[in-house]
Parts: sequence; C-alpha cells; structure tokens
Amino acid sequence: MEKKFRITVEGKQYTVTVEDITTDSAQGFYQDTAVVASPPPVVAAAPAAAAPAPVAAAPVGAAGPGDEVAPLGGVVQTVHVGVGQVVNEGDKLVSLEAMKMVTHVVAHRGGKVTSIAVKPGDPVDAGQVLLTIG
Repeated sequence: MEKKFRITVEGKQYTVTVEDITTDSAQGFYQDTAVVASPPPVVAAAPAAAAPAPVAAAPVGAAGPGDEVAPLGGVVQTVHVGVGQVVNEGDKLVSLEAMKMVTHVVAHRGGKVTSIAVKPGDPVDAGQVLLTIG
C-alpha cells in the first residue's frame, strides 16, 4: 500500500510517496485506535509493608523571615539595591536570567537591606537566599 504526502523542508515543498513494505497486512501506517485491542492491565501484588517516605531535610541556610529568595534557578543579571538601602514592599531587588528570560525578584516587605548574598554573574538555585531585609 502506498501513501502520498506533501512535506515542506526549509520552505520548499516536496511530494513524497511512502510504501508500506511490512508483510503483516494487519499492521499498517494508520491503525484505527478503536479497533486495536489494548493489552490487559497489569495487576501487581501489593507489597507486604510500604516503606516510610524519606523526610526531606531543611536546606542548608534555610531562609528566614526577612530573606528574599530566588523563585527559580538562573544567573543573577543585576542587583538593584545596596546594603543599608531602605526598600518598600514591591521594590525591584534582583534580576535573574533563566533560559533567556529575565525574572525580577521584588521585596515582599519593606525595610533596610542588611546583607546581599549574590552578585551579578552568580548562578543561583530556586529557594537560594539572595538578600536579607531587616
């Protein structure tokens, strides 16, 4: 059985003919999913006792109440504040770049910036402390 298709490669259209060379007539290019029988479900025996789920340890340097953390992993593009600067809730603090997209980290509360843990060019992980507002 032959099928004709029109494909486009780098803006140029081609007409191609594809021939089914399988010997099994029941196996074709486009099987009707309503006709194809699905395999019977596999029933696994239940384990005698389930192992307890591992408890995740708190990350090293877990964020405190005044810490602003990275919402995602990326690279610090710009630090918009300095130590000692007073910021208001919603002020832009740090810009992170991830996958050619820039995400701005904003202050979740107002106060004075007491420490900055990153500088432009630093890679950061999601949840990593960027700076502290006191």
